[in-house]
Amino acid sequence: MTSLEQEVGDLLRQKELTLGIVESATGGLISHLITNIPGSSDYYKGAVTAYSNEVKIKVIGVKKDTINKYGAVSYQVAEEMARGGKKILAVDICLADTGIAGPGGATREKPVGLLYIGFSSPIGTYTQKHVFRGNREQNKQEAAESALGWLKESLTRLK
Repeated sequence: MTSLEQEVGDLLRQKELTLGIVESATGGLISHLITNIPGSSDYYKGAVTAYSNEVKIKVIGVKKDTINKYGAVSYQVAEEMARGGKKILAVDICLADTGIAGPGGATREKPVGLLYIGFSSPIGTYTQKHVFRGNREQNKQEAAESALGWLKESLTRLK
């Protein structure tokens, strides 16, 4: 049986596209999964683990005003992370995530397990909202798998 990350790699290779990742809540897990595939250097260019707001702003290019207005865990920040990562990593596609893995960090409006995934490609920048119900490790794993699943689905539709 082929793994999701292997399928993503095969699609990226077939379509001659490069991938970069900007991770916050998943802390490098998506990058870990991608680089478990032999030959991933053909399409995977690198990642930034932008855990702090300071790194999101100074390295990735997320606007301070966006974080102040919407919070670090928001679709707006996920979009800016994906768009900024695409630019600084010089890739065709960039995945990004921001969220609350848990067990702490929740607010009334933003529960534990809330994660936004950003996706930036030549055809645009998009986000998905997820609320996972597991513990910290499960939420990170589900977010990584959701991001890779979305990437696979998007690559399948690209001509």
